[in-house]
Amino acid sequence: MKKLILFAFGFMLFAFSSFAQPGQRSNPDAAYVKDNYVKYEYQIPMRDGKKLFTSVYVPKDSTKKYPILMDRTPYSVAPYGPGKYKGSLGPSPLFLHDGYIFVYQDVRGRWMSEGIFEEMTPEKEVHKTNKDVDEGTDTYDTIDWLIKNIPNNSGKVGVWGISYPGFFTTASLLSRHPALVAASPQAPMSDLYRDDAFHNGAFQLVANFDFYPFFTNRQDDKPTQRQGGRFDFGTEDGYKFFLDMGSVKNTNDKYYKDTIRLWNEMLDHPDYDQHWKDRNVLPHLHDIKTAVLVTGGWYDAEDLYGAINTYKTLVKDNPSTPIYFTMGPWVHGGWARGPGDHLGDVDFGAQTGPYYREKIEFAFFSHYLKGIDGNIPKVSAFETGINQWKSYDVWPPKEAVDKNLYLLPGGKLSFDAPQAQENTADEFISDPNKPVPFINGIAIDQKREYMTGDQRFAESRPDVLTYQTDVLNNDVTLAGNIWADLKISTTGTDADWVVKVIDVYPDSAKNNQFTSKDTYMSHYEQMVRSEEMRGKYRNGFDKPEPFVPGKVTPVNFELQDILHTFKKGHRIMVQVQSSSFPLIDRNPQVFEDIMKAKDTDFKKATHKVYTSKEHPSYLKVRVME
Repeated sequence: MKKLILFAFGFMLFAFSSFAQPGQRSNPDAAYVKDNYVKYEYQIPMRDGKKLFTSVYVPKDSTKKYPILMDRTPYSVAPYGPGKYKGSLGPSPLFLHDGYIFVYQDVRGRWMSEGIFEEMTPEKEVHKTNKDVDEGTDTYDTIDWLIKNIPNNSGKVGVWGISYPGFFTTASLLSRHPALVAASPQAPMSDLYRDDAFHNGAFQLVANFDFYPFFTNRQDDKPTQRQGGRFDFGTEDGYKFFLDMGSVKNTNDKYYKDTIRLWNEMLDHPDYDQHWKDRNVLPHLHDIKTAVLVTGGWYDAEDLYGAINTYKTLVKDNPSTPIYFTMGPWVHGGWARGPGDHLGDVDFGAQTGPYYREKIEFAFFSHYLKGIDGNIPKVSAFETGINQWKSYDVWPPKEAVDKNLYLLPGGKLSFDAPQAQENTADEFISDPNKPVPFINGIAIDQKREYMTGDQRFAESRPDVLTYQTDVLNNDVTLAGNIWADLKISTTGTDADWVVKVIDVYPDSAKNNQFTSKDTYMSHYEQMVRSEEMRGKYRNGFDKPEPFVPGKVTPVNFELQDILHTFKKGHRIMVQVQSSSFPLIDRNPQVFEDIMKAKDTDFKKATHKVYTSKEHPSYLKVRVME
């Protein structure tokens, strides 16, 4: 939905809270845009009578026909006014110089478009009357109008968008308009509950908190160019700010005062109820004929689930449709601008951004919109650890074999199952008033570098359990999703579980050009994947259940996909903890509606993770043989 846009082309950039649109900042292509394009503005009518504000940039050369490339967005098509031009057009400058008709549209209920905005508009399977509208019908009506009213168009349309515009790109597929021949949902939201609001039931606090004041520039049906505001934290220390704030309900008691409708919708629906089920676009992705390129980043803290599951759903339910998938070593939107050569201290060995923009994205749209031959692999995945692009026919690769990686007594980690007959377990005290920070340092936002950050700071804490393999004698490549299968007990009635998969570098590892000051790559503990789980949802996100204190209980959850090689000489490490603050909100460790918890409800609890033959805890991984 929202939050961390890590390329700043917007009219308004917030460190973790805006999804800026490509091309909204002046750049060297600005003069080219004005010299070679004419801008028009339209209010395009929808079938229910509402009108959507649309900017259209048409090449001045009228001797040829051009395909249409469209971006539908809730983040404004600014600048407004026929004489005011964007600084660049299209997904990258390659498109600007190649010649397209570029279309930007404020979606229903946002900025200068009419209507009331709904978070991730619920899609309808059946449209009986002209009042039955959604993003699929709005896209159909827009495409139909453009094809009939914009001169010199070729009759072919492509759509692209990143993050929230990525969702609108996915929803454009539901228009099923015959002119829509290519679409690229990039970091798309797919299931709002799983993408941005909650991860396995755990509320994504820091990423959401500052987003809504920025996003809320209007809550009615009145078009506006007014921007939203930015919340003033009064400090750069997010850990202290959110700890001092107290319970999540204090966001309204102290700050928002129940003035932000979309914020309240999240707090009112902590379970996966009908509100969220309606905002899951994946069940609607059938009977799709449009060629699709789904793009995501391995280090996308927000919409990793969306990219992976949009691809998997499209492939499963549309077997005869050309579906392409690209995953690179990127943060949220990191492929759209910049070199993509590192994240934090970790060097990826090459400029992965330009490679994607030319060899994959540009080639995809050129092929389907202009008929230019291209040789794009169905799956292009960057293998971190060894820093190489790999091509596959499907994802996950067929060669990947399921194996279990067991947590063993004494902090060991092994593909061999535990043999201990006694009921061995490791325990720690979880104090929600002293939660484990999600980064080692001071930050007010969802600092993107945490996705590859050094975890030595967490290993030293008594409320973090650490398990690691012996030094690897051979490379070990994990490809596909990871499932945590924990056997736990707690003295409380609720608990969060955070699992991190970590690549431990050897002592001989040397610093690289991106290594930060006072950091050493020798024995660096690079996070490869992490995920959190709110324990009361262990049997269903729509079915919260308390823990029985002291009872051994399975807690299973998905950590999502990776393609990473743990090189010979490295170790694989797993850390288990019960907080990651303020990335996720604190669990009071008492079974209740956490969104309504009082500050006095937060209690210490003792948690155990079992490592015995009778109660094994392990990660189910996919290993490339």
